[in-house]
Amino acid sequence: MFDELEVFEAIAPDILEVVQERYRILQRIYWMQPVGRRTLSESLNLTERVLRTETDLLKKLDLILSTKSGMRLTEKGDVVYKQLGKMMDRLFGVHQIEKKLADTFGIARCLIADGNSDQQVKVISRFGQLLNETLTKNLPDGKNIIAVMGGTTMSRVAKELTNLKTSKRENLFVPARGGIGEAVNVQANSVSAEMAIKSNGQYRTLYVPEQLSSQTYKQLLQEPSIVEVLDLINQANCVIHSIGRALHMAARRKMSEEEILMLKQKNAVAESFGYFYDEDGKVVYKTPRVGLQLKDIEEIPYIIAVAGGKSKAKAIAAYMKNAPKQTWLITDEAAANEILKGVTL
Repeated sequence: MFDELEVFEAIAPDILEVVQERYRILQRIYWMQPVGRRTLSESLNLTERVLRTETDLLKKLDLILSTKSGMRLTEKGDVVYKQLGKMMDRLFGVHQIEKKLADTFGIARCLIADGNSDQQVKVISRFGQLLNETLTKNLPDGKNIIAVMGGTTMSRVAKELTNLKTSKRENLFVPARGGIGEAVNVQANSVSAEMAIKSNGQYRTLYVPEQLSSQTYKQLLQEPSIVEVLDLINQANCVIHSIGRALHMAARRKMSEEEILMLKQKNAVAESFGYFYDEDGKVVYKTPRVGLQLKDIEEIPYIIAVAGGKSKAKAIAAYMKNAPKQTWLITDEAAANEILKGVTL
């Protein structure tokens, strides 16, 4: 199909330009619906006159409709937009950028969603769809144990999973760490349970605080129910996690003012697995925690990191300097473009 598209582009580039422009209009409406013409024209950097001509045609094609609250995609428009998106990825070189980013980090794969998840929440839904496709394709037959981190991104991504169970494959989701003390919906327990329910899997919970004193940690390791779940976590063959901005994560975890000042002084920009990293990827601080450690994931065959948005570009780049080579990264074009600035394609 790609070769056919290249031939088509060679003989009728003007037609492809029209398709590209109309795809952009459908894409913005999908992200912002319902949306008014003025707001849409500003987002696309088109005059209202030009936009009106295009949207009138899209209405005649039954791809969009207008309501008092604004324009939105029709059912047909939604289908066409999603199918066209796969073709546009190839035409606009997204796959080339994915390969460049994976090569830059020295990881297995990179998957890039259109847009900027800082500004468009629906981009995070696309992360979830890409995660679902990745798990469907890569999880082996047999019994899988999938360790899941918490977080805002992970909470939204979990809602997009669909059935992953087959006659030959069963999946058990476990929290990759403790997390009592955070908002309930972003705790690893909640996220792993949501993923299990959406994907027709099973789940186990780990009800312990994320950060503990060494004395408390030793006491908890005497509890059979906790030991059992920690053993399952240590047997995981798949890990799904996000990457956070250092100071944001420090505040969310209610770290002390002294610790936050120390992170600032050491120029920490990223956090994952309880480790804080500077821009060079050097670990500058580690929090005591129950659950998976960075060293534990080196031998895990399936590792998927999910993080995007221009604001997280530094964090992603810093953590990826430590990521195991078998890692798959799911991100968006805003983060990818920011990371690849100055890198020759």
